[in-house]
Order: sequence, then structure tokens, then C-alpha cells
Amino acid sequence: MTEVTTYNDGKVLRGEVDVVREFPLVLRVNDREIVTLVASPHDLRFLVAGFLRLQGFVSRADDFLVLSVCNDYGIANVRIKGEVPQELKPVLTSGCGTGITFSLPQAGGKLPAAVREQVPVAAIFELMKQLALCSTKYKSHGGVHSAAVGDAAGRLLLHAEDIGRHNTVDRLAGEALLREMPLSGTIMATSGRVSAEMAAKAAQLGVAVIVSRTSPTDMAIRICEEAGITLVGYLRGTRFTAYTHQEYILFP
Repeated sequence: MTEVTTYNDGKVLRGEVDVVREFPLVLRVNDREIVTLVASPHDLRFLVAGFLRLQGFVSRADDFLVLSVCNDYGIANVRIKGEVPQELKPVLTSGCGTGITFSLPQAGGKLPAAVREQVPVAAIFELMKQLALCSTKYKSHGGVHSAAVGDAAGRLLLHAEDIGRHNTVDRLAGEALLREMPLSGTIMATSGRVSAEMAAKAAQLGVAVIVSRTSPTDMAIRICEEAGITLVGYLRGTRFTAYTHQEYILFP
């Protein structure tokens, strides 16, 4: 809790508020320090697993030989079956707090035909509704992004919150990996802007639809167009804007 002074309509009030925590986590893989992730301090093993999955270091849960997170010292020690590339070139992204990746976003090819089914409008609205209901940290003190994945009927499967919107996708990818849950053909909902990095990560996971309360970037639109992803933005009330592959939305 942090002591604050609030001014409201001529009145000065003093009190305490809960504030968002930023937690730096040093990630060591095969005895080599890779990166420091700045994130929210909960469920960090999902964040680590998802980050390594989407960087291409692991693809299955049993690729991890050791996955240990020490919250007291802010260190994650990981040992994987494969080797870490000798040269890693960090790319700073447009994520909150500045995200990081070791490769420029790639669409990863078209989605398989089996998952390119029409999604009802009602499912899109339902998943965003479920995302709002789950976003407890944002309700309590704001400043936190949230994301979720759901099935083609809009039923929520996984949910994540973090100070960085890119971190929420990593968390979803990591939890799905450790639970051995396929995400192909799912809907991904996010509270924040859809950047190129987020679109590329969704494509890697086989996501069929991305839905956001706000806008996508031009690079995100291009990646979704190439990957066969239906991209929906500015979902507010009973309205939304579809930017790519509207043909896979089942309108009333």
C-alpha cells in the first residue's frame, strides 16, 4: 500500500491505495543469462515457459529438464534439452515496459484448414465479457493488462494478467504448454493494443481469431492477413471493427 493525497471537488483527502508491482526476473537457461523480464510477480513459471516457447527454445512440456523460479532473488533457472543459440540479438518491441524478442515477428504460415471455421458474433462478445469478469487486478487498481483464450463458442479456457500485454500472451502460451493444452483454432481476447509481436505470437499458437478493446497496428494487420487470422478491434458495447478475414465471422 502507498500513501497518497487525493483532491476531489475542493476537498483534500489522505489515504492509502494499492499500486501495481513491477518485478524484474533474471532468466538463466542452461547456465547462461538470457534476459531480464519485467512482469507482474505472480505465476512466473507460466511466463518463463511461454516466453521460451514463443522464442522457439522449447515446444513441449518435457523439453524442460529444470524449471525453477526464485521470487526472493528474482531469478529463474531453467535447463532445457536443446542448446541455446550462441548469438542472440534482442529486439525491443512496443510492449508495455518495452517487450523483448530475439527474432522479428513472423506470421508462421497459414492456419490449417481444419481450424478455419466461422466463429459466431456471439462467441466474440462472450469471450470479451468473460475477460472483463476475470480481470480482478485491473478492477482493484488499474494499470494491468489481461488476455484470455476461449473456444469457438466463446467459453473461456485460460486467463492471464500482467503489466505488459505481451507478457499476458507469453503466460497463456506457457500455461497451455505445461498443461499440454492445444490452442489451435481458439479465440484470443486482449485488453490492450494488438502489436506485431502479439499477432506473431498468436500465429505461432494457431489462434484463429484475435479480439481487442482497442486498435491493432499496421504490422499486426499484415501478419494476421498473411496468417489467416481474423483480427477484431475496438470491441465496445455491441460494436466492433473487423480488420482481416471477416469471412470467418458468422454474422446474424
